[in-house]
Amino acid sequence: MDLWTNVKRVSRAGFVGFLRNGFVSLATVLIMAIMLFVIGVLMMMSAALDATLTQLEEKVDINVYFLTSAPEDEMLALRDSVQELPEVASVEYVSREEALAQFRERHKNDQLTLQALDELEENPLGASLAVRAKETSQYEGIAKFLDNETTVGSGTQIIEKINYYQNKAAIDKLTEIIDASERFGLVTTVFLIVVSILIVFNTIRLAIYTTKDEIGVMQLVGASDAYVQGPFIIEGALYGCAGGLLALVFMYPFALWVGPASEAILGSFNVLTYYGDSFGTFFFVLISTGAALGGISSFAAVRRYLKYSVSK
Repeated sequence: MDLWTNVKRVSRAGFVGFLRNGFVSLATVLIMAIMLFVIGVLMMMSAALDATLTQLEEKVDINVYFLTSAPEDEMLALRDSVQELPEVASVEYVSREEALAQFRERHKNDQLTLQALDELEENPLGASLAVRAKETSQYEGIAKFLDNETTVGSGTQIIEKINYYQNKAAIDKLTEIIDASERFGLVTTVFLIVVSILIVFNTIRLAIYTTKDEIGVMQLVGASDAYVQGPFIIEGALYGCAGGLLALVFMYPFALWVGPASEAILGSFNVLTYYGDSFGTFFFVLISTGAALGGISSFAAVRRYLKYSVSK
């Protein structure tokens, strides 16, 4: 008997078993769909959180304020040194003149402040650096580097203040949120995978017991374990695929319902738009995850049964 004939027979038997179990198959598919739906929602939540955290990260930086007497060449030298750090994403230098122009723009409706500024003989504002790190956890290392670089070139003091320590609480909180969200997503996903495996495992065990006479006959005529296991593995994979398709169907009205609210709360992120743009990713992840979980749990259930039947 050639390989292709075996594959066709095993596949046909798997489809027949899937359809024959009726209510049990439907219940298993629904439960798998709920589990995969939750995984899909977690993917949406993760993307929404990433988008929100990215927006927050863009607003977090370290500001270095220079003394008004600091030579410009030394300030630029410090800027170049900071830019060379591997953890630094960007450095923006604001000269004294630019700082004064920005101050005037911010207070253009406050004539009293502008009048007081005009009465001064010279520009009272110093230059500054705005340093943005690649990761929020890297700001402390950058701040320590700047603490050691308060003097450059001539050895004179050029830095008046570094505002990292004033912003440290907000930066640390943001880092904690990022870490906690990653841990929560991982733990939840692992939990759902375990639950899905147990559900399909027990469903296949029930299917095995309803067809144990057929399995016994197959073993008597010399069928290999792989040939016996094949239909059940395909049946389990079908549970997962059907559950994944159903989860995709459930996710559309959910995304349609949550979409406007998510954009209103999160700004640029819209759940419905993300679902549409990433549909291919959702399809691949949910279908492949469902099929893999169903197939693996079915394999484990049949292997355990065959091992137990042989030992008897």
